[in-house]
Amino acid sequence: MTESSYHGHCLCGALAYEVAGPLENVCFCHCESCRRASGAPFVAWGTCPAERFEMTLGELARFHSSPPVTRGFCRRCGTSVTYVHEARPGELDIAIATFDDPGDIKPEFHIWLDDKLAWVEISDDLPQYAQWRSP
Repeated sequence: MTESSYHGHCLCGALAYEVAGPLENVCFCHCESCRRASGAPFVAWGTCPAERFEMTLGELARFHSSPPVTRGFCRRCGTSVTYVHEARPGELDIAIATFDDPGDIKPEFHIWLDDKLAWVEISDDLPQYAQWRSP
């Protein structure tokens, strides 16, 4: 893996993908929807233009988790891989934990603190936003 090329896969290995180029908006999301989709207290995401994301093995199953959001996941093991929001056409978010080397990608901020679980303590100095970060 290089800084501008990322590879990843789901838990069972039925899905694999590649992302060419850098990631943007690398963040921790604390929203209720991400928590329920992942079964985790928050999710780390990175954004890229959709044309730079390529499935190299298998095909994502899709679920419309809310009217503007479509989530991509493995239909065999359930791993949450992508998030697409209609308000950001041409972009998609990729779950950082599904990368082959997720430790190489450090989130830069927290979003949706309005939904954060009370028992989650944030101990880093990253910026925090009540909902989405304003441009």
